[in-house]
Amino acid sequence: MPNAYLPILVLLALSVGLMAVILTLPGLIAPRRSQPGKYVPYESGIRPLAPARQRFHVSFHLIAMLFILFDIEVAFFYPWAVSFRQLGLFGLVEMALFVGLLLVGYLYVLKRGALRWE
Repeated sequence: MPNAYLPILVLLALSVGLMAVILTLPGLIAPRRSQPGKYVPYESGIRPLAPARQRFHVSFHLIAMLFILFDIEVAFFYPWAVSFRQLGLFGLVEMALFVGLLLVGYLYVLKRGALRWE
């Protein structure tokens, strides 16, 4: 019975050993010389005007999420367009409902002022 677990133990030992080698080898081999351009946020030669880590306004993230949400609808239009003739009237009504729901969502977002950048 213990012989059945021997390949698993060997694989576990090899993976732990490889992990140890991968984590320690770069620290032993890598050069420790510091170069002045290494710590500059941009390597284009232009001095940064502000810190590299800035907070973005919440509106940026909200507009980005809304863009993704309304852009995903295109992924649903492609299969519908390919099989439009096979779906017939049922497919047309379903896509009209889908577009109607998206329009209601867009009007709601527009009314709430989520797309207004201040």
